[in-house]
Amino acid sequence: MTDILLLGQNFLALFIESAPWLLLGLLVAGVMHELVPVSFLEKHMGNESFSSISKAAIIGAPLPLCSCGVIPAALGLRRSGASKPSTISFLVSTPETGVDSVSVSYALLGPLFAIVRPFAAIVSAIYAGAMVRWFASENNSTPNSEHVHTSCCSSTLREAGEHKSPAQEKTNEEHFHNAHSSCCDKEATLTRDDSHHAASPSKARRVVSYASGKLLEDIVVWLLIGLALAAAIKTWVPNDFLTQWGDGIVAMLVMAVIGIPMYICATASTPLAVGFLAAGLSPGAVLVFLMAGPATNVSTMGMIRQEMGGKTLGLYLFSVITASVGFGYLLNYIIAHFSLESFIKTESHMHQHGANVQIIYGVCALILAALIVRLGVAKWRERRHQPHSHSACCS
Repeated sequence: MTDILLLGQNFLALFIESAPWLLLGLLVAGVMHELVPVSFLEKHMGNESFSSISKAAIIGAPLPLCSCGVIPAALGLRRSGASKPSTISFLVSTPETGVDSVSVSYALLGPLFAIVRPFAAIVSAIYAGAMVRWFASENNSTPNSEHVHTSCCSSTLREAGEHKSPAQEKTNEEHFHNAHSSCCDKEATLTRDDSHHAASPSKARRVVSYASGKLLEDIVVWLLIGLALAAAIKTWVPNDFLTQWGDGIVAMLVMAVIGIPMYICATASTPLAVGFLAAGLSPGAVLVFLMAGPATNVSTMGMIRQEMGGKTLGLYLFSVITASVGFGYLLNYIIAHFSLESFIKTESHMHQHGANVQIIYGVCALILAALIVRLGVAKWRERRHQPHSHSACCS
C-alpha cells in the first residue's frame, strides 16, 4: 500500500513538473499550425537535405521545450510540412538541451558539461536525421507502405503535409474518401486549407482550439502512459542499480535503457546527474543519461510510431543510443587525456522551485488536467450518442 501511495505521489509530481512545459509545447504547436507559413517550413525543413536536417537541429536546440513539450511541437511541424528526417532531428535536439538546461548544467555540473551538452545534442540530432534520410526516406516509400500501420485519421493529416501537386492531392483525397468511412471527415477539417473555409474565429482562438483540442487528444494517451512508467521507475528502481555497473559499456547501455523511457526534461535531469556523479558513475555514463533521458520517452516513441512508422522509430532509438554512448566514450577520453576533471562539479546542489513558481506549476497542472478531463468527457459523450456510427480506424 505504501508503494502504491508513493507511486501516486511520484506520478503527481511528474505531472505537475511537466504541465507548464507541455502547455507551452501545445501553444508553440498551435502557433506553428496556424501562423507559420507552410512555405517557410517547406523552405527550411520540408525536404530531406542535410541542410534542412541541420537547420531543424539548430532551430530546436535553444528552444525551452522538454521531452513532453517537444511532442506537440514536433507533431505540429510534421503536419505542417516538415520532412521525416527534419522532424526527427528536431525531436532529438530540442529536449536534449536549451538555454535553461545549459545554465543549470554550468551551475551544477560545471563548464565542461555546459559546453558538451548543446554540442552533443546538435550533432546527435543531425546524425539521427541522417539515419532516417538514408534508411527511411519518404521519397522511396509508396503510398501503401506509408500508411500501412496508421489509422485513417493520421494518414489524412499526414497527407495534408505531403509536398504533392494539387492534382495529386485531389486524387489522394478522393481515393481516401472512397476507401474509408465518414468517421474521419471531421479530422480533414484540421488541415491548413480547410481551416480557412470554416467560420473565421480569431487567430488566437484557432491556436488555442487546435492546441487544446485535436493535438492534445492525439498525445494524451501516450502522455499518461509515459508519466506512469516514469513514476514506476522512480518508485521501484533504486540509485544503486544504476551506479553498480561502473563506467564501461555496460554502465552506459544501462543508463541509456533506463533513461529512454523516463519522462524527464534536460533541466530536471541535471540534479539527477549530480547524484550519479557523486555515487561513482563516470562523466561519460552520466552524459549518456543526460542525452538519452531527455531525448525520448514512451510518449515520444508512441507519437513517432503513429506518425512516421515503426522503421523510423527503430532508427530513432538506434541513433539516440549509439550517439549517446559514442559521446559518453568521447567525453571520458577527453577528460582523461586533457585532465579536465577540475571542470566538472560533483557537489549536489538540488534545485528547488520557489513558492511563487510552485503556484504557477500547480495552476498549469490544474489547467492541463481540466483539458484532459474535458477531452475524456467529450469522447465519452460522442461514443454514447453515436455508438454505431464510428469505425474502428479512428478509435
